[in-house]
Amino acid sequence: MTEILESTGQALLYGVVGLVVMAAGFIALDLVTPGKLFHVVWTDRNRGAAVLLGSQSVSVGLVIMAAIRASESEQGLGYGLVSTLLYGLAGVLVMTVVGIVIGLLTPGQMGAVVLDDSDGRPHPGAWVQAAMYLGTAVMVGAALS
Repeated sequence: MTEILESTGQALLYGVVGLVVMAAGFIALDLVTPGKLFHVVWTDRNRGAAVLLGSQSVSVGLVIMAAIRASESEQGLGYGLVSTLLYGLAGVLVMTVVGIVIGLLTPGQMGAVVLDDSDGRPHPGAWVQAAMYLGTAVMVGAALS
């Protein structure tokens, strides 16, 4: 029973670290997209922004999963939590840089383009950006294993 309680406590601590990294990812995405992301998704109901935020959330989760697996060590729980936090933040940074670079290579301002859902559908660029986030997460996760 003690082992189950200990594992549950560790899972909760890793969950808190994951939440911190997801919050950092949200802030990073908010900084590179026009408008306030919270308002654009929940109030304006912008589908392109929702596609980006959803894909980024899944991507951060994949990086955190790989980071937790890579953090298992003889050095203890504290080491695992810190390494997961740092690996997760590194993943958010790489995803953000990839998003910026893709934005520089595409016509128009990428953030504004992907948020254009004037016809009631997400702009195709939103799906491309979403795929870039997922691909980046897979690459970062593979680098951690």
